[in-house]
Amino acid sequence: MYKVSFLNQGKVYELFARKVSGSDLSYGFIEVSELVFEDDSGMVIDPTEERLREEFADVEVLHVPMHSVIRVEQVKKRGTCVIRDTQTGEKVTPLPVDGPRRKR
Repeated sequence: MYKVSFLNQGKVYELFARKVSGSDLSYGFIEVSELVFEDDSGMVIDPTEERLREEFADVEVLHVPMHSVIRVEQVKKRGTCVIRDTQTGEKVTPLPVDGPRRKR
């Protein structure tokens, strides 16, 4: 199992995959395949994990440019998939955190 951290649209994505290798697509890319997400049978659903599952639902192989890769770690078990802010490193939640907007 591998934990892959890479830059995507101004955020740091952390995903888990069973396979990581050099890409046949072109020099300068890595292939990330067999993405692993939490099964959705639990009572509590992480909204970030759900967003990532939906975003990569039909992806068989993800080709990531090498200059976007921050780190590839071989891990013993899967952790939580997250999206982080590039500046602060804090988790980004896809849900609004300020509540509803008021009319002026």
